[in-house]
Amino acid sequence: MQKELKFYIKLFRVTFLLSAFTFGGGYVIVSLMKKQFVDDYLWFEENQMLDLIAIAQSSPGAIAINAAVIVGYQLAGWLGVLTTVFATILPPFAIISIIAHFYQVFIENQWVAWMLEGMQAGVAAVIASVVYTMIKDLIKQKEKYLILIFIFALILVSYFNFPISWLILISLCGGFIYSYLKR
Repeated sequence: MQKELKFYIKLFRVTFLLSAFTFGGGYVIVSLMKKQFVDDYLWFEENQMLDLIAIAQSSPGAIAINAAVIVGYQLAGWLGVLTTVFATILPPFAIISIIAHFYQVFIENQWVAWMLEGMQAGVAAVIASVVYTMIKDLIKQKEKYLILIFIFALILVSYFNFPISWLILISLCGGFIYSYLKR
């Protein structure tokens, strides 16, 4: 997929900013990616984006990097992958380098501790928003079996401390069986 330089610059900028302002882990990036790639730039349909995110989170490694690889490849082939991965890695690399250099100062600063506590609340809200959106979409689709998988998974994780890797494998198998039988 050969694209114009302007497209690659835009793809780099969007992915760089997503990575630079996504605090709290990879799951926070999901709602921001949806907003940018689906709502703002119309690069993907919502269902397609959810599928890409599902693949990214079920693959080994950091979800942000996995998503960057998948999104970059879907939009612009291997050059898109290089663009999105570099843009995704650059902000955390710079931030972690700075924090590592000033670690002792950061760890002893009360203002930094308060900011991190505030960020935890914000991150929890963003994750809750993603979960709410995904549940709402399941309900809209009226897919009772998928809603049951969600409820089952939630109970296993919340009350029985079930291993996430097993949960993903079971959900993957359940989704495969459901899709096969639905055809």
